[in-house]
Amino acid sequence: MSIQNNVVGPVAAQGVSDPYGSLRNFEILKKLGNGHFSVVFSARNRFNKVCVALKKVELSQMADAKAIEDCKREISLLQQLNHPNVIKYISHFVEDNDLYIVLELASAGDLAQMIKHFTKSNKRLTEKTIWKFFSQICSGLEHMHSKRIMHRDIKPANIFVSAEGIVRLGDLGLGRFLGSETTSAYSMVGTPYYMSPERIRQQNDHGYDFRSDIWSLGCILYEMAALRSPFFGENLNLMLLRQKIEALDYTPLPAHIFSHELRHLIARCLVLDPDQRPYINEVNTVAQAMFARFVEQANANNNNTPTPSSRSDLACGSVTPVNNR
Repeated sequence: MSIQNNVVGPVAAQGVSDPYGSLRNFEILKKLGNGHFSVVFSARNRFNKVCVALKKVELSQMADAKAIEDCKREISLLQQLNHPNVIKYISHFVEDNDLYIVLELASAGDLAQMIKHFTKSNKRLTEKTIWKFFSQICSGLEHMHSKRIMHRDIKPANIFVSAEGIVRLGDLGLGRFLGSETTSAYSMVGTPYYMSPERIRQQNDHGYDFRSDIWSLGCILYEMAALRSPFFGENLNLMLLRQKIEALDYTPLPAHIFSHELRHLIARCLVLDPDQRPYINEVNTVAQAMFARFVEQANANNNNTPTPSSRSDLACGSVTPVNNR
């Protein structure tokens, strides 16, 4: 069986009338990023003028069956998901021994770029903005978990923002479907700074489950506030990073800037024992309630005569550094 058939065979093939079913139907605009076997472009469809993200996967570079299975799994996972806070799958096709996955385009970039911009500008995200983004991330992840799908690589670079300010989880190439009879996964994949202790351990006979994603959420919530990963350190190798994570060696956020609820939720997510972490529905409930509270406060301020302090409270504030240890 050819590589092409091996990838596309188990997945419903696209019809010949599909406007997204061939590379010639697209105008490539620019390169957005690349992975080990893949590169992502922004592209415009020549028929309907819709701009999309076009992920090109070089099948010929995949010498082992596992990489092929990863491709098939990503398409299968994408087809199962339908949520405003998850990048939408549109189509896929194989051409010249390359797999192309057509995805919804989040044109405003990703959370990593946004954090980098705020860091360079010496500004911080207001807590209202943090909850606005985080509540959408949680909503998308709750949909994934309801479908028994772990993300396994939640990080700022995989959280995309549309021009309308809609936040979407993307890059599900490392996602893992867990059937109702399956409770744990075992492979070590993901980005180390956001990896849960049960995943980063080299010897872990118990595997990990959906609450590994909750740890990553805690890291994301912290980073949006502090503008750096809680476990960031200069010149850390994997062993030192693992020690730092297992020691919960991170500096708490300043209480005079961030709410008790934000700091408490981070602490609840960054717990070594996964059984002690909340499930996504509980995290999402807190996130939605906190965003609603800040919206209500903003509306109340707008109904009053603006003062310098109230204007400042709604704008981006100056960064208060979180001391490195």
